[in-house]
Amino acid sequence: MDNKDLSDFMPKANTEGEMVYGDISTSSDIKVDKNLIIEKLILIKDPELGINIYDLGLIYDVNIDDFNNVKILMTLTTVNCPVADSFPLEVAKQTSELEGIGQVGVKLTFEPPWNKDMMSEDARLALGI
Repeated sequence: MDNKDLSDFMPKANTEGEMVYGDISTSSDIKVDKNLIIEKLILIKDPELGINIYDLGLIYDVNIDDFNNVKILMTLTTVNCPVADSFPLEVAKQTSELEGIGQVGVKLTFEPPWNKDMMSEDARLALGI
């Protein structure tokens, strides 16, 4: 019998303050390409602006270790964003859907603060900026 309790199914934060999702991988049979992760991030829309989080400039860094465990450093458009508590987990869950991905850790930062200059040209055009 499995001895799991409710905490085994709740979102977890590691000691670095990252929201983590999935199990740590120790297999290096295949190598996940960073571009595949970026393609996945482009599918995730900011719930308020309706523009993908990559083109908005909310993704500061994506790192993949030798075992396909992923660390994403991201920000939000404002510190008071209403999805600040749930959005990092959503990003981690959707990224973990890629084949071969191990654990995904998403850490929020507000340094440097997000500004409109971080958006791609496509995002600016979509927002009429």
